[in-house]
Amino acid sequence: MLSRRHSPRDFDPVTLGRLETLAWASYYRHEWGKALRAFVGMVDAGFGLGPRLTLVAAWHVLRANQAWAPVPDNDPDAARASMERFYRLVLAHSDLVFEPVQAAELEVEWWRLHRAHQRDSAATREDLERSLVDLYSHVYSAPRDSVQEAARRRAEAMDVSDAWVAAGCDLDDPRLAAERRALVTSYSALLDAVGRVPA
Repeated sequence: MLSRRHSPRDFDPVTLGRLETLAWASYYRHEWGKALRAFVGMVDAGFGLGPRLTLVAAWHVLRANQAWAPVPDNDPDAARASMERFYRLVLAHSDLVFEPVQAAELEVEWWRLHRAHQRDSAATREDLERSLVDLYSHVYSAPRDSVQEAARRRAEAMDVSDAWVAAGCDLDDPRLAAERRALVTSYSALLDAVGRVPA
């Protein structure tokens, strides 16, 4: 059951960490139905848009991920367009203040840097962390230094996820539990940072 509306500055880090782990696993296994369910839960827990808008917003996130997924023939423009639709919904129905085109660009930029870091070390871990700081500080209007720990821990989770992918994407692999713990820690740090930003 989807929750009632709430502020995006008030979320459950454990729920988000669990759901993002499911979303990443489903993405890499191309299990798009499971991915959509995970995205619905993440949007609901993270942004509090209410039942109807959550479903619409999660669909945009799914379409962005499907556009991004193919290697090497993905469609970054389509991914950005879908994420812009997502962020426009968030902007219109929350207490966050940001520029949706820029938010979409920042979102897809960390996807790009993660892929470059994952596949051929064309981007460093520091590049990836910096891109997450850019996104968090823009969307939540938070000071950059306040979201650095959240970015660091999320990048750590990506490294664990990358090792899981390289090992064959086994759902019984204990790396998934380690990834979930890193994501919960990341979201806990983000909650602490954005909770101090005036609405």
